[in-house]
Amino acid sequence: MTTVLDPTGERQVAERALLDRPSSIEGKVVGLLDITKPRGDVFLDHLEQGLRRRGVADVVRFAKPTYTKPAPVDLRHEISTKCDLVIEALAD
Repeated sequence: MTTVLDPTGERQVAERALLDRPSSIEGKVVGLLDITKPRGDVFLDHLEQGLRRRGVADVVRFAKPTYTKPAPVDLRHEISTKCDLVIEALAD
């Protein structure tokens, strides 16, 4: 069993089932979400270069307006409709 902690400070803990991971990213659209904390973009730049160099997946970049709040609904919707997978950068 895997335990994932949710740091949002909710009083009522919501249980969420983990989705199955794909066996391959070949032909998938990978979204890279920068939450705009310092140096998160540096990590995502390197990750994007590696993914593009391998040439197995399309890469789309996104950024939150601020790291202090959840991503706006329209941004979350855009990511969910355009991407098969998402990698979020947390850095400082």
